[in-house]
Amino acid sequence: MSTPAPAIPPVALSCGDPSGVGPEIAAAAWRHLGADLPFFLIGDPSHLPRDCPIAEIADASETQDAVRHGLPVLPEVFAAPARPGDPDPANAAGVIRAIERGVALVQGGHAAALCTNPIHKKALKDGAGFAFPGHTEFLAALAGVDRVVMMLACDALRVVPVTIHIAIAEVPAALTPDLLSDTLRITHRALQRDFGIAAPRIAVAGLNPHAGEGGAMGSEEIAMIAPVLAGLKAEGYDIAGPLPADTMFHPAARARYDVAVCMYHDQALVPIKTLDFARGVNVTLGLPFIRTSPDHGTAYDIAGQGRADPSSLIEALTMAARLGHGRSVGA
Repeated sequence: MSTPAPAIPPVALSCGDPSGVGPEIAAAAWRHLGADLPFFLIGDPSHLPRDCPIAEIADASETQDAVRHGLPVLPEVFAAPARPGDPDPANAAGVIRAIERGVALVQGGHAAALCTNPIHKKALKDGAGFAFPGHTEFLAALAGVDRVVMMLACDALRVVPVTIHIAIAEVPAALTPDLLSDTLRITHRALQRDFGIAAPRIAVAGLNPHAGEGGAMGSEEIAMIAPVLAGLKAEGYDIAGPLPADTMFHPAARARYDVAVCMYHDQALVPIKTLDFARGVNVTLGLPFIRTSPDHGTAYDIAGQGRADPSSLIEALTMAARLGHGRSVGA
C-alpha cells in the first residue's frame, strides 16, 4: 500500500492595515475560495466584518479543518479598534508583528507561502517608526536577503521595475550595471523555478524616450543598459533591448516575451494596471519563500463600505498557493 503524500501547508495571509480594505477583502476571499484553497489570516479577529464567520486557530495546521466553519484566524491582538478609513498609529506595531509572524511561519515550513494585505507606509512610520520604503524592502530585511525584485503579474502581462520606490529624479543615478544585472538574473531564475518557463524571454525597456534614439535623447542605453544586456546574452539569456517603452505593451509586442523589465516604477506599473487593474498580483522574487500581495493599496476612501473588490487578493492567494506548492513538491 502506498503512503499518502504529506499535506501541503496552507497559505498565511497577513492582515495589513485594519483601517483599510484588508479585513473585508479577506472575508470575501474566504467566501469565494472556501476549502478549495485553505488560508489563514494573521490579525485581530475583532477587526473583521461582523457578518464574517471566524474560526480561531492556535496553529497553522488547524487551518484545513477550520476553513469549513469560518475564516481561519491566527489571533494577533492589536492595541486599538479598527476605524475604516482612519488609521490609528497605535495599531502600527500590530501590523508589523503580523508580517513578522507570517515570515516566521513560512520560513519554518508551517505555511506554504505568504500573502500580504496592503499596508500604508506613512501610518507605520508615524505609529512605529517603520524605516522601510515598503513591504518588499521589509521582507528582504526579515529574510536576510540583500536584493529582491518586485514583479507584477496578471494573465496578460508580467512586469518588473528595476528601481522601485524612489523619485523619478533619482532613477538615473540609482540605475547601475550591478542593479540591472542582478534584477535580470533574479527574474530569470524565478521564471524558471517558480513559473515553469525553461527558457525565459525577457524584454528590457530603455530609460529614455525612444530608448535614447542613438544618444540623441540620453546616453544611459548606450553607456550602461546595452552592455549589461550584451553580457547576459553571451551567457545564453534570451534578452531583447533596450527597447522603446512606448511600443512594448501592445498585444503583438507582449506575445514576444515572458516578462518586461522596466527602468522605473511607473514605466512598469502603468501598463499592467491599465490592462488588468482588478486582478494584478505583486510577487517578490529573490526571497527564500513565496510572497504575493494584491496589486492595490489600503483604499481608505472606500474601506468599510462593502465596495472593495477582492479579485486581486483572490488572485494573489491563488498564485501564492500554486507557487508555494510547487516549491514544496520540488523541495
